[in-house]
Amino acid sequence: MSQSSSVAFFDSQFQQQVRNRDFQLNPFELLALPYLKGRVLDYGCGLGNLAMEAARRGCPVVAFDASPAAIEHLRKRALDAALPIDAIEADLRSHEVDGEFDCVVSIGLLMFFDCPTALRVLAMLQDRVRPGGIAAVNVLIQGTTYLDMFQPDSHCLLPREEMAKRFAGWDILHFEFRDFEAPGQRTKSFVTLIARKPGRDSR
Repeated sequence: MSQSSSVAFFDSQFQQQVRNRDFQLNPFELLALPYLKGRVLDYGCGLGNLAMEAARRGCPVVAFDASPAAIEHLRKRALDAALPIDAIEADLRSHEVDGEFDCVVSIGLLMFFDCPTALRVLAMLQDRVRPGGIAAVNVLIQGTTYLDMFQPDSHCLLPREEMAKRFAGWDILHFEFRDFEAPGQRTKSFVTLIARKPGRDSR
């Protein structure tokens, strides 16, 4: 799925969710939420359900997504609720985020890039975590047999242990594999990792 076609796909999905008022956190966002403190980066925020919950808990949030519909919706929700969320539309394959954050979250995003891009973006997100801060990452991995949302040349299913290797030296706070049934007796296999960056926050 090209960048333009994937954005159009998710725009349609997000618009349907807005019509249905479906703003519940997914299981992976629920896992990440208790770890979110301080300044938060939500990279691939979608409708911003997690960003909204983090902001309600007092966290200033910078939220990025490539979907115009999602960002427009999040800006309106944040404004209506007077919450400290900076919602930004960007090409997530190439955007370089500035600054450091106490928590960096990327849920359900990286698998939509080719593998070199996914790993480069992951490294960029790790760099944005302040020493002593938290990263929370969730992706589809090898073992996934439901591939209807992907084009063959523009997705990445990392090996099962790759995410743990990429966070070598970090303090792993939560690490789990989880499978979900998908249409056609197929499977979506996810890994979720939450880790603390080495070092001490100097602030």
